[in-house]
Amino acid sequence: MTDSLNITSWTCPLPLQNYPTIVMGHGSGGKMMSDLIRYMFLPLMENEALAPLGDAAVLELDKGTRIAFSTDSFVVNPLFFPGGNIGELAVYGTVNDLAMTGAQPLFLSAGFILEEGLPMETLGELTTSFASAAEKAHVQVVTGDTKVVNKGHGDGLYINTTGIGLIPPEIAIAPGNAQPGDAVIVSGTIGDHGMAIMSVREGLEFETQIVSDTAPLHELVETMLAASNEIHCLRDATRGGIAAALNELAKSSRVGITFEEGLVPLRPAVKAACEMLGMDPYYVANEGKLVAITNREVAEEVLVAMHSHPLGQDAAIIGEVTADHPGMVLSKTGIGGSRVVDLPAGELLPRIC
Repeated sequence: MTDSLNITSWTCPLPLQNYPTIVMGHGSGGKMMSDLIRYMFLPLMENEALAPLGDAAVLELDKGTRIAFSTDSFVVNPLFFPGGNIGELAVYGTVNDLAMTGAQPLFLSAGFILEEGLPMETLGELTTSFASAAEKAHVQVVTGDTKVVNKGHGDGLYINTTGIGLIPPEIAIAPGNAQPGDAVIVSGTIGDHGMAIMSVREGLEFETQIVSDTAPLHELVETMLAASNEIHCLRDATRGGIAAALNELAKSSRVGITFEEGLVPLRPAVKAACEMLGMDPYYVANEGKLVAITNREVAEEVLVAMHSHPLGQDAAIIGEVTADHPGMVLSKTGIGGSRVVDLPAGELLPRIC
């Protein structure tokens, strides 16, 4: 950021001019959110640590020590959903952001914004879940904050968490490290979390209940790194699904990415729900899945290691990185064609994390 920056007469860049006020799509994890960050926040706050826009910032301290630092806010609606709740989601979401740098998560902060009228029993249940999730993830909650807002202004409970983790010296994972020829791996079935939320909101019932995949991914990442350090990029596929994750990596690395739709793991109930709602599963949020880009030569070895871990049993190699169409993601369809899989536009699934 330059000293001469002045926004007193600031005019919105073109992508923001169509929206004089914030709309839900600005938090969707797609193109509208990307434009908001790129044109509103980055020009005012840009620095070397922020510029990569990774899941967590990588900060180098004295003597080569590197830490991962991340913050996230959770506003999911409803507070309880099949397979989880906002308490454990807040812990795992930040733990996963740290893990995407290869870090071992160590410490969390916890900011609870409570709405007047929230039942104390509900708060107790969610706080207990938050603490249990922190214990399961082997992280300590070392500081926090509590605020109360007037009834009608908080939707029950919002949680903000900030995390710090330690990155081993031999690890070099970053959004801009993908190289042509690399393999693209997804750690398991996609769309589970988003469809679990939607099944509650829309009252959908299936023969098999759709359950959120909310889970801490750092131990899976440890297992992968134990197999090989040649993991170039990691991204947890949250808002915007694997489509957003792959597009972000393609743009950061200035490469193209191609994947085969038939190779992407997808539960039948999630597929049915997406078809019923007219949604593309590649854009649906996950909270316990990651996308990895690895050296092609070690991809099978990493995949075998992932299959040995409970959270990676459905992992699959779905595509590759290419020098063609830099910054774009293409999928190969089941009928032999291909299509562009761009960042999601507008409001898809708001309030899912």
